[in-house]
Amino acid sequence: MRNLKMTIQYDGSRYKGWQKQKENDLTIQGKIEAVLSKMAGKDIQLVGCGRTDAGVHAENYIANFHTECSFSTDAMLEYLYEYLPEDIVTKAIEEVAERFHARYNVLSKTYVYRINTHKFRNVFNRKYAYHLAEKLNLSDMSKAAEALIGNHDFQSFTNSRNSSKPTVRTINYINIHEKDGIIEMEFNGNGFLWNMVRVMVGTLIEVGNGHLKPGDVEKILHEKKRWEAGPLARAKGLFLRDVQY
Repeated sequence: MRNLKMTIQYDGSRYKGWQKQKENDLTIQGKIEAVLSKMAGKDIQLVGCGRTDAGVHAENYIANFHTECSFSTDAMLEYLYEYLPEDIVTKAIEEVAERFHARYNVLSKTYVYRINTHKFRNVFNRKYAYHLAEKLNLSDMSKAAEALIGNHDFQSFTNSRNSSKPTVRTINYINIHEKDGIIEMEFNGNGFLWNMVRVMVGTLIEVGNGHLKPGDVEKILHEKKRWEAGPLARAKGLFLRDVQY
């Protein structure tokens, strides 16, 4: 039995997220599994590095699967390229150790959120950046982001209602910069709760427009109440950039 690691790029605009759902086939996992299963002549189950929400994109999503298919990895790449929709591309496939697990072996993930601050939305990037036609104070946002770096309980920054699951995570760094009216917010951490990045973005935007002060973010962390944090940022501005093992 071979264990194969995949690097996948996808435009999440028209999908219901990564995870396969029984009620519809508009998921990234569902689309790829269907093509792989046809190729292998047997049902293939993909293990993903994590879930991405409906509308979220990925530059380098990692998944793995086990198969007895004798196709070379190059032949698999060609087959997937031919039969997958144009908004999903498998960039690489490699054979890995039997024990490799795309989710359990993750050391950290990097997400990027993009905001277009121009007066008008750009018709060519409207699916890939949140349009917010106002000036944000990046200095205050960076100061506020410092409170999120480190090992914290991020209960205030998730929409998960499952109280039995731990909400402590470690954020390694947050970088915020702007170029030509496009703000990029980069988050690296050992794991992220449901909607966590988008809630952090929404909160930092509230700091950037003056609705919150930089010091308020530390208080929000300690409160451990979702309603104390900012709104949920739009999904379309979010990309999974990289996964580290």
